[in-house]
Amino acid sequence: MELTRKFSDLVKADLQRDASFRRALLGEALAYMASGDLDTGKIVLREYINGTVGFLKLGAALGRSPKSLMRMLSPIGNPQARNLFEMVAYLQKVEGTVPEHSHLPFPTLLSYCCPQPEDSVECPRSPHPPSVPPRAAAS
Repeated sequence: MELTRKFSDLVKADLQRDASFRRALLGEALAYMASGDLDTGKIVLREYINGTVGFLKLGAALGRSPKSLMRMLSPIGNPQARNLFEMVAYLQKVEGTVPEHSHLPFPTLLSYCCPQPEDSVECPRSPHPPSVPPRAAAS
């Protein structure tokens, strides 16, 4: 009788069973990457993918080869930012953890071109910067 299991098997079982663990692991991968530890972030993200959607489904959704995605997240992989962010955006969408951009503490590009209407409901997370009207077209 086997008394031990592979670490990746334990992680996969936890990912399939616990939604809060899935969100936390995805967040941990992104936190490692944002702090500059890309190698650890790739390892954690690879474990997350293996335990959730899998590389076959991810590859089909992104229109990329699963092997290419696995290589990107390997220890010697060097993914382009565009490919990495595309992966992360898909995983966040599937997990339902896409961050809201409407509560950023600074004006975004959308606030310049898409101001909120005057009768809109105020956000409970105020204070927000005032909405900036779109620039007038050059004559």
